[in-house]
Amino acid sequence: QVQLVESGGGLVQAGGSLRLSCEASGRTFSRHAMGWFRQAPGKEREFVAAINWSGGSMGYADSVKGRFTISRDNAKGVVYLQMNSLKPEDTAVYYCAQHGIEFTPAVVTTREAYGYWGQGTQVTVSS
Repeated sequence: QVQLVESGGGLVQAGGSLRLSCEASGRTFSRHAMGWFRQAPGKEREFVAAINWSGGSMGYADSVKGRFTISRDNAKGVVYLQMNSLKPEDTAVYYCAQHGIEFTPAVVTTREAYGYWGQGTQVTVSS
C-alpha cells in the first residue's frame, strides 16, 4: 500500500514562494510517474505539474508554466513542487499523486490515471 504525505503549504503574500514536498512510502516510488494537482473551493481538481519516473520529463499547466518547477529525488522517495511568483489565484489545496503504472515514459496529466493520492496541503496566497 502506498502512502503519500504532503507538506510545505502555508500562507504567503503574492509574489512569494513556497516549496511543497510529498514523501512516498513503499519501495516502488522510483518506478512511477508523479503529479501535483490542486483544488480551489467550488472548483474541480486540476492538473498542475507532473514528472515521469526517471525525472527526465516534466509537464506543467499553462497557468503555472515558468513559475512552478517539479522535481523528484528517487533515493529519498520525495517529489517536490517549487512555487515562485505566487498569485492569489494559486490558492488551493495541493495534492500529490502517484501514477498507477510503472515506468511510464510520458508525463501524465490526466487525473484518472493516478491511483494513489495524498491528503493535501493548503496553500493560501494573499493579495
